[in-house]
Amino acid sequence: MTDLKGKVAYITGGSKGIGYGVAQSLLAAGMKVAISGRHTKSVEAAAQQLGSNENVLAIASDVTKHVDEENAVKAILDKWGKLDVVLANAGVGIFAPVDELTELQWHTMINTNLNGVFHTLKASVGALKASKGYYITLASLAGTNFFAMGAGYNATKFGVVGFTQAAMLDLRKYDIKVSTIMPGSVATHFNNNEPSEKDAWKIQPEDIGELVLDLLKMHPRTLPSKIEVRPSRPDKK
Repeated sequence: MTDLKGKVAYITGGSKGIGYGVAQSLLAAGMKVAISGRHTKSVEAAAQQLGSNENVLAIASDVTKHVDEENAVKAILDKWGKLDVVLANAGVGIFAPVDELTELQWHTMINTNLNGVFHTLKASVGALKASKGYYITLASLAGTNFFAMGAGYNATKFGVVGFTQAAMLDLRKYDIKVSTIMPGSVATHFNNNEPSEKDAWKIQPEDIGELVLDLLKMHPRTLPSKIEVRPSRPDKK
């Protein structure tokens, strides 16, 4: 997919943070980009910031609902006639000791972080078969490194990594590439963080955007299927 101009991408959770940063990078490379989020107002505001032109599409979709993702893909195909790249980025983190983690908190993370990537893939796989496209999940270093108060989040991100790697084996026979990106600390609003100068040491959303572009430009014969990415230097406390 070395020539990206005119290619069509769909990014879940694209109204802010990593998803928004990737959308900026893909648009700058000449791609058409659909972003989705649960709330119409926020996703339309993000689309306005991205340019709100024929290369940008805002979609209200809740990844925990398969029908929403089916409708999102249909809207993309109705507008542009194809779908080349999907980034399953939507996610949520709730951190608490396992004995204090509530059933609602557990299911919120499972339904968004794990069921969501499945719903997005199921809804888009037909279009990706037609385009011989690329499906990318946004996991985390928490998908291989467990930590205290992370039982629910770790479970979902370990699951995303396993799901993506198995899906890669299933789908490469259709010439669909599948990768998972596993970032460490990123300067976003995740977990109620307010990005500021104190986050300068962290990975920036646009850095993940550049990484996605690198994956898309990789020669068709080569597939980096699991990518760990972390800040070059940890925070100095």
